[in-house]
Amino acid sequence: MLTADLQRCALAVLTPVLVLAVLLPPEIADAEKHKPAKSSDETAAPASSADPAELARLRERIEALRQNLAGAEESRAEASDSLRESERAISEVNRGLYGLNRQKREVQGRLKELGGQSKTAESGIAAQRSRLQRLLALQAMSGERDYFKLVFNGSDPNSVARDLTYYSYVSRAQAALIQSLRKGLKHVQELAEQTRDKGAELSAIEAEQQRARRSLLAEEAERRRVLDQIAAKIRSQRREIGVLKRNEERLSKLVDALGRMLAAEPPRQPGLRNERTPEAAGFAGGELFAKLKGRLRLPIRGELTNRYGAKRSDGGVTWKGLFIRGNPGTEVRAVADGQVVFADWIRGFGNLAIVDHGHRYLSIYGNNETLLREVGSHVATGDVIATVGNSGGNPESGLYFELRYEGRAFDPMKWVSLK
Repeated sequence: MLTADLQRCALAVLTPVLVLAVLLPPEIADAEKHKPAKSSDETAAPASSADPAELARLRERIEALRQNLAGAEESRAEASDSLRESERAISEVNRGLYGLNRQKREVQGRLKELGGQSKTAESGIAAQRSRLQRLLALQAMSGERDYFKLVFNGSDPNSVARDLTYYSYVSRAQAALIQSLRKGLKHVQELAEQTRDKGAELSAIEAEQQRARRSLLAEEAERRRVLDQIAAKIRSQRREIGVLKRNEERLSKLVDALGRMLAAEPPRQPGLRNERTPEAAGFAGGELFAKLKGRLRLPIRGELTNRYGAKRSDGGVTWKGLFIRGNPGTEVRAVADGQVVFADWIRGFGNLAIVDHGHRYLSIYGNNETLLREVGSHVATGDVIATVGNSGGNPESGLYFELRYEGRAFDPMKWVSLK
């Protein structure tokens, strides 16, 4: 009897400590920490605060501009025109694949995150079950008691009070653990459902990738077929000074028309469009574009085979930009912050992208295999905007790159750092 009383007293003293330990399992806090978090894409600020209606209006105006320029072209067709549709299609398919690859990486990352959360939740449930087992064992040690029997069996009131307190702790601990287990099991079930959904999404993306790759192979085969038929004619026309001059004039007309259109657009920052001095013109990440002179990076790494001002080997005109030889598919990066104001195929330059850096500064990227950004897209320094190719009938793979201010080309090499 004395031993039983001592045991009960010990349990009455230790139980609050033990039960508190049961009531506060660390896995509960861990489960909260590992709740699905918003991805960086969801929490990051949008790349542009532009109104979709404004972007749509800008795209409509630039499309109208492109069609007007195309309609004003000389009626005599050139050999490279035969490549237009297949090279546009290759660019479209590749852009779709690029987006699918990005989605696939995001889904795979989320699946990995869900797997980690599931393991953490399952570990928490196992720990909670273990605590519940220990709690039940603790109850068994003290023997099952009935509250009414404790009160009316004539025992010492102090002993009854201790026992009632003890049972109250145990009862609350049991309820808390059972509730926690239910929450944990529900969380695991939700994670399993999310994992199944993401798995199905991944399968759909992979199926779409396979379809896009088949389409890409077909378009590439068509381009090779056409190119084999017209390669000799393209080489012949590229040696004609008249063709080269017309290409230059075509690009200059496009740049001039874009300049006039952009000048009529509302300013993106106060005073940007009205400032005339080159030193204060342009912007890049809040920094004036003109102040980046000597600090720009070339859009790709490769062999610089032609420089600004050098005489072209295939005609009597001079280069207005740089030609950097590069492997097909190499990523082309924006040299500074800006907005894509042209992304389409034009004669002489193939798939061409033009980025407006503000205050009449433009960067031009030609002969691309793929254009990855649409008109109206805002880009930051170093963002991928295209991939290297030899579109437009260019005999070798590489990037044609120009910088222009107020429509006039200037030497990019004076603005870049090769370190």
